[in-house]
Amino acid sequence: MNNDLVDMKIPATDDFSWVDYKSIPIVDNGERLIPLSTSQHLVTYPFYAKMGIANAIPECFVRETVFEKLHHAARALPDCFKLVVLDGWRPFSVQQHFFDSLINILRKSFPNHDEQHLFNQAKSLVSPPSSDKLSPSPHLTGGSVDVTLCDTNGRLLDMGTEFDEASKLSWTDAFENLQGHEQARFNRRVLYHAMMAAGFTNLPSEWWHFDYGNQLWSYRKNQSEAFYGISKPRDIIKQWENEIVDNQFI
Repeated sequence: MNNDLVDMKIPATDDFSWVDYKSIPIVDNGERLIPLSTSQHLVTYPFYAKMGIANAIPECFVRETVFEKLHHAARALPDCFKLVVLDGWRPFSVQQHFFDSLINILRKSFPNHDEQHLFNQAKSLVSPPSSDKLSPSPHLTGGSVDVTLCDTNGRLLDMGTEFDEASKLSWTDAFENLQGHEQARFNRRVLYHAMMAAGFTNLPSEWWHFDYGNQLWSYRKNQSEAFYGISKPRDIIKQWENEIVDNQFI
């Protein structure tokens, strides 16, 4: 990686709207989802399945071009770093579970706040679940990935917060203007600049979340349309149903 890039600050976050990006039209290019665990150059650790989250899948699926761009980012890292993928395509039920759980925690913690306020707080930490074809949850498209870094032995590096930590310090640029935290600041810059150079965009409130091709990416890139909509890994039973009907098997 170019040392000049690592010396560059992560840009200050700007305003972000969970409403405006949903108006961007989607013209899906039909790329399939492919598993990342077949790669010899990435580390995959399907975090939610490992944690036993209901309906989480034990694989990290992404669209084909995202697969290529993740390898581009991995090649840009210093030799002592590896790219770790924690999540890619995510079932709607898992997104719903996360959002509902967070809302319930907020209700218990702040009983005097109204529902709209709690909803606004929740969506600053977790993307609101949506299976709407016009505005799906980002991870449902296969264009979103959650990533971090490890060393050559597989030890996860210090990023300042844990993955999915509900903290203001989880904002990508949180350590840019704080004293100390040199290692976390350096590691975040390495990850951020490698992913951005590969063509991804970052969700400002989550140092680990990056997008390509979906509405979030289009919004931050000022693109007129997105080319990843709702997707789903191969369903062998559904495939058989279609093949038997189409080919008049019996």
